[in-house]
This record gives sequence, structure tokens and C-alpha cells, in this order.
Amino acid sequence: MKLSQRQEQIAHIVREEGPVTGDAIAKYLDVTRSALRSDLSVLTMLGVLDARPNVGYYYVGLSTETQVSETLNSFTVQDVLSQAVVVTSETSLYDTIVTLFTEDVGTILVCEDSYLLGVVSRKDLLRASMGQNNSNTMPISMIMTPVSKVIFVEPADTLVEAAQKMIDYEVDCLPVVIIEAEAKKKRYKVVGRVSKTTVTKTYLECSIQ
Repeated sequence: MKLSQRQEQIAHIVREEGPVTGDAIAKYLDVTRSALRSDLSVLTMLGVLDARPNVGYYYVGLSTETQVSETLNSFTVQDVLSQAVVVTSETSLYDTIVTLFTEDVGTILVCEDSYLLGVVSRKDLLRASMGQNNSNTMPISMIMTPVSKVIFVEPADTLVEAAQKMIDYEVDCLPVVIIEAEAKKKRYKVVGRVSKTTVTKTYLECSIQ
């Protein structure tokens, strides 16, 4: 993960002046101590800084974890995306559940001619199957999250950006789309998917190199 400008400033201050307290760092930057809380947490988590009670922060440098993070940040979604598992809007609830298990995925994309219409998750299918619905006749379009509410990424987005979206929106998988503008309407052509599993596998591959 690339450090922000302020995080780089903090690292420089601690490297030159450390050990130094959070209050002293805030005074150097002319900001409040609370404004630095998240930056200091990130720098400590990455191993750039360490902290000791009653002493302050001192500079450690780029840890192995930081180097792995920087490597991860160099990946774009198109470098690691996998094939999307797709059904049509008319596919039944039952057949969609079967597809979920046979393909061993947690999210299925609903598409028409490769263009995204919506998504259904494992939770959506479980909720629908437990209701008073006929799973053999109900089309999946009745329970899918429509495209207007779907969180997605584009091929050029970084893997870190994709991971952050999955965390922020509490989803396990994101469609990877190319946005096409037609008159006043946008269409989203599906080119793949990226999941939490994708992120984990990529992290492990970077860690063992």
C-alpha cells in the first residue's frame, strides 16, 4: 500500500526526531493529535513505526509486510480476475442454487448478452429458499440486487481498491465490468470477477516469493 503524503511526512519526522510522541508529531504538522490517529495506526500496522509507552514513536523502516503491501498495490484487477459465474434473469431460483454449489462460488452474476443486470449472493438464495417461494418457477430476477445498486470494479482499478470496496460494502465478490455509454444510458459489460479469495491467494503468492 502506498503511503499518503502525510504518512510519509510523519515517517520522516520520526526518522529524524524519534523517539517522538504523537503530540509532538501533531505540533510539527500543525494538526490535532486526533487527526493523526488513523495515520499513526496505519504506519504502526505496516511496521514503518513502532511505539513504546511513555517513550513515543520510533522509526523501524519498511517491513516485509510493507513490501508485500507495495507489491499487492502494483496489481490491477485485470491481472488477477477470474471468470464470472453467470445466469440469466429467467434462470430459476432452484437452478441458480445448483449453479452456486456446482461452481463453488458465493456470488452469481445475472447477465444478458454479457451485460450485467444484477447479482445474487449466498445469503439472497438462502433467504429466498426459506420463504414461501416455488424455487422451480421463481425467476432469479425476482430476488437479485439490481445493477443500479451493485458495487463493481473496472479492470484498471488496483487490487487494493477492490479489496477496500469489499470491506467497505461487506461483500465477498465484485463484478469486473467495462462501462459502455449509450446515449444517456450506461451498460456494464462483464469481463470477470474478483473475490476475497482472489485477494487472499495473491497475498500468499506475494508472501512466499
